[in-house]
Amino acid sequence: MKTVIAIALLSLLPFHAFAADFTACHQALRTEAAARGVSAQTFDKALAGFEPDKAVLEAMDSQPEFTTPIWDYLAGLVDEQRVTDGRAKLEEQAKVVAGIESKFGVDGTVPLAIWGIETDYGRNLGKRSLVRSLATLACAGSRQRFFRGELIDLLRIVQSGDIAPENLYGSWAGAFGHTQFMPSTFHRLAVDLDGDGRRDLIGSVADALGSTANYLSRSGWATSLPWGYEARLPAGYKGASGRRNKQPLAHWKRLGIKRVDGGELTGPDRAALLLPAGPAGPAFIVFPNFDAIFSYNPAEYYALAIALLSDRLRGAGPMQTKWPTDDPGLSRIERRELQRLLNEHGFDAGEPDGIIGTRTRAAIKAFQASAGLPVTGHAGLQALTALRPRARPADAPK
Repeated sequence: MKTVIAIALLSLLPFHAFAADFTACHQALRTEAAARGVSAQTFDKALAGFEPDKAVLEAMDSQPEFTTPIWDYLAGLVDEQRVTDGRAKLEEQAKVVAGIESKFGVDGTVPLAIWGIETDYGRNLGKRSLVRSLATLACAGSRQRFFRGELIDLLRIVQSGDIAPENLYGSWAGAFGHTQFMPSTFHRLAVDLDGDGRRDLIGSVADALGSTANYLSRSGWATSLPWGYEARLPAGYKGASGRRNKQPLAHWKRLGIKRVDGGELTGPDRAALLLPAGPAGPAFIVFPNFDAIFSYNPAEYYALAIALLSDRLRGAGPMQTKWPTDDPGLSRIERRELQRLLNEHGFDAGEPDGIIGTRTRAAIKAFQASAGLPVTGHAGLQALTALRPRARPADAPK
């Protein structure tokens, strides 16, 4: 009880006081870690010279400024660049994918899609020290109990020798590796697919993809069954929808719902109807395998992005139904183009990195105001189209 109180009281202190009094939290964590099998040597070596990181607390407390429409969300995640890169990775990792499908019965393109969306196929593994981030969050903020457990689980990974301590970098919240596992998830579900005796989700793509397949398998993935597919509603549809509203397939057939190509619904007998933008937008019939994907990150937008990208990696084309908007979202290439054009015409959007943050939105608003357009700050096709005619010709003097 004293350990819990010592840690909890630190969350009430200003950050500078928290930093100065970290010793009390350090000792409490050391005792708790020892009770879970972490040696004093492992703990002291990992946290030697530790200084709390205020930036991770700011990241945890920050709230998004914009609610992202589904068409913006998917435009950036399931774009042609990610599809092309993913198909190349599918060929490159053909033996790994075959091993995954044989061992776990999971469609190998789904872990590959998770890899693509979580870290852009390993390009963005995260740059923050996991020990520093988790040790900070274990002693301050609103979720100390959760992050204490994750820190101790991370130290158990260090002690096991699965991953070298110098490689333990990832997100501010402690997720790491090609498919972004949390330390507690690692202990439950990570596997050594490449057979080298270590479960290395950072240094081994095979281990990362295999562990992700194991996650999906444990979450109820049914072999050889689809996650779902795009559907077509009858005119004026006003019926129920939602991932939890599972009905026999015959129920949806009676309501006049068909596959998007006009064919009859097929697949497992229990299905749900997803309408992420309402009846005017794309519709999807989804089966229990969609729920397995959903379990990886419980957000329907995310699960749909993974599902659609996995279809594209297998060779399927884009969705057929258009989103109900006159300002569609932009791919990452288009977002970089938007930022570049804004900069060229004196609207400071920052580095053209394809990340639409506060600075880029402010630049869009300034451009829209100057052009007599509705001032929304939305990084959509309307803003990009309006900028393109204003672009300086390639051979114009700088």
